[in-house]
Amino acid sequence: MEVNQFSLPVDALPKKWYNIAPDLPEPLPPPKEPGSGPSRMEFLGRTMVHECLRQEASTDRWIPIPEEIRELYIQAGRPRPLCRAKRLEKLLGLKKVRLYYKREDLSPTGSHKVNTALAQAYYAKQEGYERLTTETGAGQWGTALAYGAALVGLKCTVYWVRSVYNWKADRRALMKMFGAEVFASPSNNTEFGRSLYEKDKNHDGSLGIAISEGLEDALGDEKAVYCLGSVLNHVLMHQTIIGLETKKQFELLGEYPDIMISCLGGGSNFGGFILPFVGDVLTQGKKIKFIAAQSEVAPNLQGEYRYDFADVAETTPLLKMYTLGHKTEMKPIRGDGLRYHGCSPILSYLRNKGYIDTIAYPGDEKRVFETMRLFVEAEGFLPAPESSYGIAKAIEEARKPENAGKVIAFNVSGHGFMDMVGFSDVLGLL
Repeated sequence: MEVNQFSLPVDALPKKWYNIAPDLPEPLPPPKEPGSGPSRMEFLGRTMVHECLRQEASTDRWIPIPEEIRELYIQAGRPRPLCRAKRLEKLLGLKKVRLYYKREDLSPTGSHKVNTALAQAYYAKQEGYERLTTETGAGQWGTALAYGAALVGLKCTVYWVRSVYNWKADRRALMKMFGAEVFASPSNNTEFGRSLYEKDKNHDGSLGIAISEGLEDALGDEKAVYCLGSVLNHVLMHQTIIGLETKKQFELLGEYPDIMISCLGGGSNFGGFILPFVGDVLTQGKKIKFIAAQSEVAPNLQGEYRYDFADVAETTPLLKMYTLGHKTEMKPIRGDGLRYHGCSPILSYLRNKGYIDTIAYPGDEKRVFETMRLFVEAEGFLPAPESSYGIAKAIEEARKPENAGKVIAFNVSGHGFMDMVGFSDVLGLL
């Protein structure tokens, strides 16, 4: 029997997250105050989980994962398999290229987002909070935090980008199944939300707006705390559980990737997958090509590398990152988890130093979804719209003659079983 799935035993689950900060060639540019108005650093201290902020500033290479969080990871189905895409290789007529993909779609909520949701919910519970507030774009993060809150016994409030809230009724229902309250953003529930909602009740919203609402909500309730689904270092650190497992799996196979690819919005999925391997490049001289797949609607890695706010209301500190500008209006897409103005400071730094390449696909998404269909036909399951971007790029790289003999690895960050309305609209399936 030809085996194409490679799993780790439960006792091989990593016991520490990887923090790339001490392995960078120079210190990461720190967050800073905008120069006027109240202190944004103090604001974060009043609205975010203190342990997460401590990890954010840590210079330790390895951050121990509490046993309680490891138990939650196991409850959520970790470790997850690495698969050889042999059927896809055959469909594409590949003779020498070897394709591997990590299956983060197998999580209980259907995406990689649970890896940091469980950690943040656990720490919030330890610090005595009773309610979590957050934003969500595609809905995967909101679902994951609702799930994490339910498992540790907390309430959860989600501000969901209105344009996506309107067409993902099933995912909205799943969040509520976990006990969350869900508001379309901009909402009538916060002062900043109302300032936009009263001008346009059909405002599409954006992740930057929803972040502002989640932060404002947490500030107004001493029993609530804000949790972030992407961008910041502690989030990417929690997600390195993906890449650490993948490294162990490649070691067991006697393989090592030449090219690593995934989609990128704010950076949690891409960073979690590649950062342990970037560490090898920085400390061991390994040679790997890292490619982030994005949309032309929000090609933040092709923006400017400068300080900018992480939210539209300008409540956060300034972050040194690739940005399109925090007030940039971006057209809604079906892979809406990629529609964010800025990229993680860690990944932006690596991009600026030449370690990360990027591609941005047309905003109509036809090229991406049509290419992704080859994966569905060969491997037999439906990835999320966002994951489709990384899959499309992996297929394109696999077809290049210069990549013959190479190992290409990509991350399937989530499933698309609740996204058929979007796929159908773009591909004309119904």
